[in-house]
Amino acid sequence: MSELADAYRLEYFEEEGFERKECPECGAHFWTRDHDRVTCGEPPCEEYGFIENAGFDEEYSLEEMRETFLSYFEDNDHERIEPYPVAANRWRDDVLLTQASIYDFQPLVTSGETPPPANPLTISQPCIRMQDIDNVGKTGRHTMAFEMMAHHAFNTREDAPDEYAYEGEVYWKDQTVELCDGFFESMGVDLDEVIYIEDPWVGGGNAGPAIEVIFRGVELATLVFMSMEQDSDGEYEMKDGNRYTPMDTYIVDTGYGLERWTWVSQGTPTVYEAVYPDMIAFLKDNAGLEHTDEQEELVHRAAKLAGHMDIDEAEDMETARGEIAAELGVDVDELTELMEPLEDIYAIADHCRTLAYMLGDGIVPSNVGTGYLARMVLRRTKRLCDTVGVDAPLDELVDMQAERLGYENRDTIRDIVRTEVEKYRETLERGGRRVETLAEEYAEKGEPIPTDELIELYDSHGIQPDMVAEIAADAGAEVAVPDDFYSLVAKRHDTPETAEAVDDEEDERFEDLPETEKLYYDDQQRTQFEAVVLDVFEREDGYDVVLDQTMFYPEGGGQPADTGTLSTDDATVEVDDVQIEDGVILHRTDETPGKGEFVNGQVDATRRRQLMRHHTATHIVIHAARQILGEHIRQAGAQKGVDSSRIDMRHYDRISRDDVKRIESLANEIVMENTAVTQEWPDRHDAETEHGFDLYQGGIPPGEQIRLIHVDDDVQACGGTHVARTGDIGSIKVLNTERVQDGVERITFAAGEAALESTQRKEDALYEAAEILDVSPEDVPETAERFFEEWKGRGKEIEDLKEQLAAARAGGGGGGEEVAVGETTAVVDRIDADMGELRATANALVEEGKIAVLGSGESGAQFVVAVPDESGVNAGDVVGELASRVGGGGGGPPDFAQGGGPNVEDLDEALEDAPNVLRQIQDA
Repeated sequence: MSELADAYRLEYFEEEGFERKECPECGAHFWTRDHDRVTCGEPPCEEYGFIENAGFDEEYSLEEMRETFLSYFEDNDHERIEPYPVAANRWRDDVLLTQASIYDFQPLVTSGETPPPANPLTISQPCIRMQDIDNVGKTGRHTMAFEMMAHHAFNTREDAPDEYAYEGEVYWKDQTVELCDGFFESMGVDLDEVIYIEDPWVGGGNAGPAIEVIFRGVELATLVFMSMEQDSDGEYEMKDGNRYTPMDTYIVDTGYGLERWTWVSQGTPTVYEAVYPDMIAFLKDNAGLEHTDEQEELVHRAAKLAGHMDIDEAEDMETARGEIAAELGVDVDELTELMEPLEDIYAIADHCRTLAYMLGDGIVPSNVGTGYLARMVLRRTKRLCDTVGVDAPLDELVDMQAERLGYENRDTIRDIVRTEVEKYRETLERGGRRVETLAEEYAEKGEPIPTDELIELYDSHGIQPDMVAEIAADAGAEVAVPDDFYSLVAKRHDTPETAEAVDDEEDERFEDLPETEKLYYDDQQRTQFEAVVLDVFEREDGYDVVLDQTMFYPEGGGQPADTGTLSTDDATVEVDDVQIEDGVILHRTDETPGKGEFVNGQVDATRRRQLMRHHTATHIVIHAARQILGEHIRQAGAQKGVDSSRIDMRHYDRISRDDVKRIESLANEIVMENTAVTQEWPDRHDAETEHGFDLYQGGIPPGEQIRLIHVDDDVQACGGTHVARTGDIGSIKVLNTERVQDGVERITFAAGEAALESTQRKEDALYEAAEILDVSPEDVPETAERFFEEWKGRGKEIEDLKEQLAAARAGGGGGGEEVAVGETTAVVDRIDADMGELRATANALVEEGKIAVLGSGESGAQFVVAVPDESGVNAGDVVGELASRVGGGGGGPPDFAQGGGPNVEDLDEALEDAPNVLRQIQDA
């Protein structure tokens, strides 16, 4: 860290009379105007000093504090920017949730590839940090959902090349600290109490000096100066052990916690009373949680020390609670009994706000990605409600926060929560049996159930660790739940679904080739063109042909490549695939047309036309689905084809037949309106500002300008080929719907000629069924239902007759041999019938107190053995022995078993020896 010491020696610190000190408690270096100060001021080095002693001129609500911050920076020449969604994977593919305001500008702006929406700018960005989930409610200051108020400036060095989308320095460290001081001063704070702690930052391959800003024991801001990138030969070694070197771009990345500023202004015992006052009052009342004056006083005293409960700092929660109890002079059990229900209520309020953000921004609970994280929070919240005795429906609690946040899709949010709660109940019923088995297994071993098993139980069955502990205790097994359990679970799912290992090796063959000119964007209806062959590369099974320009569309965005031909005066070669690498389009052919040749290209027009129909129809189908099912519908994948296409969409429920008909009808209305399908290439920020991040349904394109496709009211960023007007599609027919994974529904459909052909195939099947049933096509459903009911009725009659026949055999109507096995009578008989009849007969004999040994040669050699209680015979052992004599095997529980083998010719001999087998097994 000493390598960066000079980075903190600011002119502003010197001018303002700051002194650099080292904290004797934690060793951190910090800057302060108070020359008598000893510690860094942050817990656990110092307790909270603002509770009931705010130090601000006035109290602020969340809304008031947000506006005060943004207005201050607007007055200081920053442009206010609207916040982004909490689902960061809407505009980037390397993370799931928005965890800081800088996420809004990564990676394209921070790398200098595109300009920021304003420079400098200010924003108040909703964020979710799953890693804080286990601290929520306990430390008094952690919230999983929070708003990061921030100001940013994007700079480039003087000697930087002109390839970046912004240039020069807006401001850097000194002005950033001066602005921070200024905001504190505007709130009426004594600046001698503001402490700046040195804390270098690393993350995502970048690094830089950073400053934590402390006031009366709580961190209120972090000032990060992102200015370095990872480099094995870099001059600076950072706390992650890697070396870093200065970048051409350098960025002011600040974060002011809205909730904490609000909390400090009010001086409440915890941040939760300041942020969620109404909801906490409601939850306390609903759970019947009341405190005496003496208990309230103890809660306030404990709140000042709650910073010691941070799982990132404390040895463990139990030890930390004990230390707080000792300092307060109370019994630790008394303190725990008082604080834990209150901490649960704090966590419920925070988690409900988290869910409102996630579901309000269109995240659909599922088993993967952001959907998994939403489900995890929801299930934990439900468990906390049950534990503390809150009986209000969870959907109502989440709706309280959704209303406060101003979401318009509140009905959908409530519907999602209700659906998820019902799924959770079903999951718990199934998972409870697994816990019992696991608990018995570890009880026998004399070992506690390990953390990995707890995480797997939660992952697979939603079983909370405290529930596992309850069930395990009944089986005599122990459970040690780590304090950071939910953080560990979240780490399993903090990587985007699409993230894969990237092969950094580029094909050197194409380095010196220019990007291929894409003619298919100029005229998507055109299929013939002329070009020059720039190069030809031999492959194992053909050739890669590079042209200076092309009408051939390369595979991408779920759209298959075009096919066709390339012709010279002397030869014609077949193009059976087209790919793109680093802007160079490769036409894969069976023969080489020759480098430098002039070629005539011809795209398969029929195939291209059908692919265009299906690609445009894909846009229409998901647009229609959003109108019918809700604005939360978002694409999870798509594949276009010639005969049919499919689109996967995130949805919390099954798509019903009525839904399908409504989607199909609306899609075809758009087709019949015959509106123009248009494209444009706007600036990325302008497009995002006007249309939001739902633009990126099919992926996140690079670049400062992006291609938008307008179909009816639907607008999407898309690189595919499309028809000129919706009427060119002809018609759209939904072929099938299915659930491909939890939270993802697939619609398979056909467009144009393929839609007509699929309809005709279904009609053919209907007419064939009508002919077989000898009825009109309209009468097929009613006739099929009548036949089915009659078939079921006859099946029931057959089963009844079998049971009667079995009872008759058992009552002496059969020809089986009766033998004495100890004090029990055994009936050994061959009945050449199916297994159902054998089982029925065996059960009837057991009801009479007899052992049944029955064989059948109808389908191989088969045995059924059933025994009454206390007969002393194990049915599974008997079947195993008899089946082995006919070349097979079998078994089952002690009272009923079945098995057999292929050697029917040995069946009678095996049955003849059955009495001896029974006696031997009984004696054993």
